[in-house]
Amino acid sequence: MKRVAILDDYQGVATTLADWSRVAKDLSVEQIREHVADPTALARRLQGCEIVVIMRERTPFPRALFDKLPDLKLLVTSGMRNAAIDLAAAKDRGVIVAGTPSLGYPTAELTWGLILALYRHIPYEDRGMRDGQWQRTVGIGVRGKTLGVIGLGRLGSLVAQVGKAFGAEVIAWSQNLTPEKCAQAGVAYATKDELLQRADIVTIHLILSARTRGLIGARDLALMKPTAYLVNTSRGPIVDEAALIAALEQKRIAGAALDVFDSEPLPAGHKLRTLANTVLTPHLGYVIAENYRGFFEGAVDNIRNWLDGKPVRVVEG
Repeated sequence: MKRVAILDDYQGVATTLADWSRVAKDLSVEQIREHVADPTALARRLQGCEIVVIMRERTPFPRALFDKLPDLKLLVTSGMRNAAIDLAAAKDRGVIVAGTPSLGYPTAELTWGLILALYRHIPYEDRGMRDGQWQRTVGIGVRGKTLGVIGLGRLGSLVAQVGKAFGAEVIAWSQNLTPEKCAQAGVAYATKDELLQRADIVTIHLILSARTRGLIGARDLALMKPTAYLVNTSRGPIVDEAALIAALEQKRIAGAALDVFDSEPLPAGHKLRTLANTVLTPHLGYVIAENYRGFFEGAVDNIRNWLDGKPVRVVEG
């Protein structure tokens, strides 16, 4: 019987949100809920597995890992893009990489949850209520504020639409963005420096790449108003983490809401966990039942089709 391992199934829901009966007679399924960061330990854990199911960019699959897994034949990732997979190495080893359906809106919804959590001090007031306290803060309204959207793609456009509905002025910038594209989306174009200087909320919606790694550094944070907030639901390394921590510690910006980090899961003793002017969530952007159902139903579908000799949704390098 073939072995399949499901990695980083933190909530233990992979087998409950999809019908695995379609492949049950052919497979032995192991759910691995804890994150296995050490490559050597991970390779040992996956020995003998012909199929591995991974969540996008939680566990890297570099060439060195493929080389240690001679039995691996099918790697299924959530979504149709995973920058943490060495696709050339997969091809060289004869491993088929397949993706799954993915919803386009969950991270945009979380972004607004984080913005409102910052502006209305929701986590702080929640903790106070549980301690018997009442109304410790005065919140801020979104209406009339300037929302700066870095990256006006699918997610950034959704965030911008909600900002307009709240009555915010929305400005946008990215390396490839033009005033014409902004006009089509009903928002104003700004240069990077203008956006950082004007925005009351700066929210990032970019793919991590060589161009975007470290895109927001100490100089950029210094341009922001001391009353401004930074929200990052894209990828941690887009923002220089050390520079952000310094800006937060020195109150050079009002605060930050972060769903993504340089190292995930975020280490228990990490400095960001200690800062009072942050709202932190554990990379929940795409973590909703509707999306997970699509991920794992798609994984089962990929596995069934591969077993039948008809691979689907193959991700090419």
